[in-house]
Amino acid sequence: MKVMLVASFPDSLLVFRGALIRAMRGSSCDVQVLAPGIAADAGLIETLRRWGVGAFDIPLRRTGTNPVADAGLFVALIRAIRSHRPDILLPYTIKPVIYGTLAGWVARVPQRYALVTGLGFVFTNGRGGLLKHLIVVLYRLALGRAHKVFFQNPDDERLFREMKLLPASVPSVVVNGSGVDVGAFAVCPLPAGEAVFLMIGRFLGDKGLREYASAAKRIRSVNPNVRFQLVGWVDINPDAIAQSELDAWIADGTLECLGKLDDVRPSIAASTVYVLPSYREGTPRTVLEAMAMGRPIITTDAPGCRETVIDGENGFLVPVKSVDALVGAMLKFIEDPTLAPRMGRRSREIAEEKYDVHKVNAVMLREMGITPTPGEEPHA
Repeated sequence: MKVMLVASFPDSLLVFRGALIRAMRGSSCDVQVLAPGIAADAGLIETLRRWGVGAFDIPLRRTGTNPVADAGLFVALIRAIRSHRPDILLPYTIKPVIYGTLAGWVARVPQRYALVTGLGFVFTNGRGGLLKHLIVVLYRLALGRAHKVFFQNPDDERLFREMKLLPASVPSVVVNGSGVDVGAFAVCPLPAGEAVFLMIGRFLGDKGLREYASAAKRIRSVNPNVRFQLVGWVDINPDAIAQSELDAWIADGTLECLGKLDDVRPSIAASTVYVLPSYREGTPRTVLEAMAMGRPIITTDAPGCRETVIDGENGFLVPVKSVDALVGAMLKFIEDPTLAPRMGRRSREIAEEKYDVHKVNAVMLREMGITPTPGEEPHA
């Protein structure tokens, strides 16, 4: 069986879909991937080649709104799909889902699936406008031509149904995010001493970075030994944090910025509590990684985030944009050192029970009609 994945960001193929790709290869599927800029990443190409996966460049701009460029992307996708003639097409993130699914329909791919990993800036910033209206129309056109749609949380599925982005005739399935490799992200001891809080992600406003910085500033004003670390990078996005704003937080000691890390495990190991005050997610992968490593979580009572925390058991849920509630949750860990170990153990249990990547991928393979075959997956 020939499978083609379409991505908007080449790094995501290994970080978010690597285990799924290997599971497909382990099921004797011929796998091809399409992503922008992939040809320039020699390391990624070599890894995919070692797995027996073909990789091809597409002219996709994640944040672009140029209709001529998007038309070029659409044509390029049709050509690539017709050239490789997949049996199954699986695009994920907004542009690949929209243009990939439509291109797959034009090219008559027998089985077209879409994976919605989140809503994106246009939906989460609270504003409407022509762009949002256009995306709504395009979603309706595309998802009406899908055979099945995967969501990473029930809130997104419900919203797509309520907005009629997804026709009643098209079935949908909610999976537990992208999952996490609970073997690779093993439990490690909590650090000794004062609490260390950690946030990982692209430096965007809707990730709650400003709320994280504000909470850090307030706590450090009375307890300067508590540390607040940040891993990630300034992204090309309308909602990106300005470099000058980031530099100011670093300069006054509010945040310690560790930059973009290829391996986040050492930073999680050095932390006491993982924090993600996001406004909305699909299912946040970084939270799952921290849970697997035995860290308690502070996150928002928002779609995608709320599913990862049983409030009071493996962490705390706080309202979106509430710095007061965020500070209050952080102070609980600072004032009671027994809280983090207990909640961290519960996080690990939930990661194993609910978010093990092999369990998540087994559901997706089954829903796509891919039958596992004996034999090992290619090594990471």
